[in-house]
Amino acid sequence: MPSLPLPSLAPLGPGLVTPACPSPTPARRTLDRLAVDRLLLDSLALDSLLVHRPALGGPLGNAVASGSLSLTRWRLAAWDELRRVFPRPGHAAAAAGLAVASATLASLGLLAAAAAAEATAAGAPAAELSPDATLAELAATDGPVAVVSPPPGPADPGAEDAPGETGAAGDHTHAPAISAPTPAGATGVPGLRRIPSGADHPPAAATPAPAPEPPGTSSLSRVSRSQLPAAPPPPSLAAPAPDQLTAVVPTDAGVLPLGKGMWLYVPEEIEGGSVDALVARARQVGLTHVYVRTGSSRGGFYAQPYMDELLPKAHAAGIRVYGWDFPYLDDVDADVARALAAITHTTPGGERLDGFAADIETASEGTNLSAEGAAAYGQRLRSAVGPAYPMVAVVPRPSANMQGRYPYAAVIPPFDAVAPMTYWLNRQPDTDVINDIGFLASFGKPVLPIGQAYDGGPEGGRPGPPPSEEIQRFLGAAHQVGAAGVSLWSWQHASQAIWDTLQAAPEFRWESGLPGELRSGQVRALQGQLSRLGYPVAATGTWDEATTGALRGYQERARLPRSGVLDAPTLAMLLEPFNPPVGHVPGSAHP
Repeated sequence: MPSLPLPSLAPLGPGLVTPACPSPTPARRTLDRLAVDRLLLDSLALDSLLVHRPALGGPLGNAVASGSLSLTRWRLAAWDELRRVFPRPGHAAAAAGLAVASATLASLGLLAAAAAAEATAAGAPAAELSPDATLAELAATDGPVAVVSPPPGPADPGAEDAPGETGAAGDHTHAPAISAPTPAGATGVPGLRRIPSGADHPPAAATPAPAPEPPGTSSLSRVSRSQLPAAPPPPSLAAPAPDQLTAVVPTDAGVLPLGKGMWLYVPEEIEGGSVDALVARARQVGLTHVYVRTGSSRGGFYAQPYMDELLPKAHAAGIRVYGWDFPYLDDVDADVARALAAITHTTPGGERLDGFAADIETASEGTNLSAEGAAAYGQRLRSAVGPAYPMVAVVPRPSANMQGRYPYAAVIPPFDAVAPMTYWLNRQPDTDVINDIGFLASFGKPVLPIGQAYDGGPEGGRPGPPPSEEIQRFLGAAHQVGAAGVSLWSWQHASQAIWDTLQAAPEFRWESGLPGELRSGQVRALQGQLSRLGYPVAATGTWDEATTGALRGYQERARLPRSGVLDAPTLAMLLEPFNPPVGHVPGSAHP
């Protein structure tokens, strides 16, 4: 993403660093992040109301919804860019200015719609609904229009750390920085927090909603606070109930690795061993997840130090991390125990893997493969982790020859999805992936093909990593025949041309939008994720009433407005990494 122009701005509120402060302290940077993120969260929450088309209705509602989504996309792009370069002086103030300006523009549509509804209820003439009146009222205000709670902290944000601001070890207690490990219950998305697994609802927000005014009394303008004629707001625009004021990330069921991913094999050969560089490239390319090797029957569970660094940084950037292991199946119980060690490993900051993939190979790779052994491994692992933990079976591509040799029917059932190793070597990527998905779809699991990004020459394929054209054909064909997500093997082997192709590809992107704006692959991914989260809907790639109902069910669970639309707050919630439950969770979406 190209850098956005960042104007020099005056201070916009408490806790904001301006260009006049070239070296902000860690405490001030934390407050800056909070202030900027709170501004953006408030504007995104407003967007979720703007896209609630049934509430607004008619041409006005359609225009407001469309305009709001455009503003949301622009605002999120600006937010992403600002967070990427945040430590540089002055960017906090610029980000706050962008947030306030865009939130104000988005507010105009809602203000006009609310004013229209109120005036209609009060019997006001149409002449009083002029947008010019709203703009004039807005211009008459004394300061920026934004519903923002100031971040916690001292009245003078420029002061050095004061007693009580830091813990014993010097950690700031107000909130973690964006790049810091996420503590239990917190999230990488500002303003969101997680519901503990199995809990129906967290405690209500500490600040109660204001009491409604008695019928017939005057109310204040949303902009200038001047007196307006009394009129009850329409039900859909009424203030939410107190237990709906805080958005939460439901964590009672883990999610699958949908979207675009990459496989990590030898950490030292990935971006020079730099986790920061890995995360930066993943964000630039648009990856939603990575798979990290955690161990094997020969090497044991050895990835703890790397996981301790990778998990908090990837999660803070919104990237999920799935572990993968190579069980040789000589000792099934030992293989299951090693997988559990990786699945339950917790970093010092409280992070865990987002799911687990078992690479169940053939005898040619040294695996003691049998239908009985493979089935026992999957069943025992499933029994240990419970039904809500995401598990992926990695299997050889089902060529005509392999279909008669590999026990797919024994391997796949305990897993939530299946990932065939679709390495086309000297064949064609599109024909291979179409064949693989066509065969594996009969097992009733989402199919997540793994494409070739390495030199297939030593295995009898064309020399060198596949060219861009082959990667494009793999992605396009996988999308066309219903893949739920894709990934490439492997990070350390991929050429720059492959990275560029992956970044430019429109397939397997997560984007917010109205139902008619989403591509079939995006709808299919949403349907698959909702089903995994306990809101079943057929993954057809076509938006229907069942999809709207399932999405509203998830939004209600997450305490978001039940718009039935994949708006920006809902998308952020769906993509937020969290620790999936291990073991049976009473009251979860999975029995």
